[in-house]
Amino acid sequence: MTGEVELAAGRRHVKSASAFRTISEVAEDLDVPSHVLRFWETKFSQIRPLKRGGGRRYYRPEDVELLRRIRQLLYRDGYTIKGVQRLLRDRSGDAAGEIEAAPEPPAPPPPPPAPVRSQPPAAPAVPKAAMPPRDLAAVADELAELKRLLMRARTRG
Repeated sequence: MTGEVELAAGRRHVKSASAFRTISEVAEDLDVPSHVLRFWETKFSQIRPLKRGGGRRYYRPEDVELLRRIRQLLYRDGYTIKGVQRLLRDRSGDAAGEIEAAPEPPAPPPPPPAPVRSQPPAAPAVPKAAMPPRDLAAVADELAELKRLLMRARTRG
């Protein structure tokens, strides 16, 4: 939303940049439900909308900018609520609207190129059996017998 308010006749009215916004307008502008904005008010004391009769909220332009930055930090940059609270607390000397997201870490360097081989790779070594074939056959027979016993017990039960 760019400061526009929908009128009943379907026309749009442009609000001044310094105009106060209702919770519905801010929720639509930020693409978050209004209950999320009310929740953020409980978590971030810096958000202080004016409240009129009946508890109707009116957000100042500074509040909207702060909410926009909080949304960006939470949803795009992956901060937790505690992390954003810490950022706000650490920046308490600065204007709350000047919160900046931490710079994105640089992309990892590309993997080094594979070495050029002049010979074909050697065939992988075949591991030796830990048990002689005779013992393996005995284990296989024992497993087959256990399977038969389990199948018989299942059909009875």
